[in-house]
Amino acid sequence: MAIVTIQLPHHRYEIQIEPGSLGELGHRVRAVAPHGQCGWVADPTVRALYGDAAESSLADAGYSPVLAEVEPGESAKSLATVEGIYSVFLDAHLERKSPVIALGGGITGDLAGFAAATYLRGVPFIQCPTSLLAMVDSSVGGKTGVNVPQGKNLVGAFYQPALVVTDPLVLRSLPVRELRCGLAECIKHAVIRDKSLFAFIAEHLQNLLDLSVDEMVELVKRNVEIKAAVVMEDEKEKGVRAHLNFGHTFGHAIESAGGYGTILHGEAVGLGMLAASRAAADFGLCSPDLSSELGELLDAVGLPTRADLPSNSALGETMRHDKKVNDDRIRFVLPLRLGEVEIRDDIPQSCIEAGWDFIRR
Repeated sequence: MAIVTIQLPHHRYEIQIEPGSLGELGHRVRAVAPHGQCGWVADPTVRALYGDAAESSLADAGYSPVLAEVEPGESAKSLATVEGIYSVFLDAHLERKSPVIALGGGITGDLAGFAAATYLRGVPFIQCPTSLLAMVDSSVGGKTGVNVPQGKNLVGAFYQPALVVTDPLVLRSLPVRELRCGLAECIKHAVIRDKSLFAFIAEHLQNLLDLSVDEMVELVKRNVEIKAAVVMEDEKEKGVRAHLNFGHTFGHAIESAGGYGTILHGEAVGLGMLAASRAAADFGLCSPDLSSELGELLDAVGLPTRADLPSNSALGETMRHDKKVNDDRIRFVLPLRLGEVEIRDDIPQSCIEAGWDFIRR
């Protein structure tokens, strides 16, 4: 088992990465939240695949698990869905010490986490991610939230989990498109912090796509270590945690413009990284070779490097609703070289449009 520990001034928790750990979920939850009743959140697909194993493990550990089922997809990531979760938990009389477990991908984790953060003003929260994207990114660091018509993740809370249980074996049921989306976030971590990880992904790409257990455990561990280091340095995104948003300012606009779910989050982030890299090159911050090298790896993964986009003015208006706007200035995370980025809010409009044009089909 690989363990990565997050130590914050007010909270400590482990990310446990081990093949087969889903079967031990109950006892692992019991170690951090020993209460007789628990809630768990999953969508129908994940419930059909892993619900019986999770529920059986929780029951074996002495819990009475109560399921709040949510619909799959970004359209379900709403306040209405969270209200439905509250109703299930209230009807089951879950108490303040009752843990809530998210079994699923990033959408389920965000929904369950926001519900856990706000139900009875906060109950213990456990992440059990079932997608690569959730394993390497959204399950770590405590960001929870929902979308609203004005944009993605504009309502939410920082709420750290009590534990993250990651079983790489569940990735065997992951659709290849979702696997590729997870690899986009891994590439993001490599660009912002670790150029050797970029090389690792490129060198072991076929084994990663084939879900080789050894390579996948190594990939998840290295990515979680990067995410953990950033979170411990800046939990509430006052500074360097914003580096994790590389590709997201462009990417969220792409998701919103296309309608959530048409372009998946990882695909949008990949496109957003390309646009940001081209904007940075036009501004003179990095070599144009960086966007070429990044595009080659994204293409090798099987991610899109071009997309049908609306006008630059429409995309720009969507960007202005982004959480990262400060004093009416859009903040961009831009690469200087592989492994190093910086935050800038002085990018000329011409450079932003060059980024859009670079990825427009």
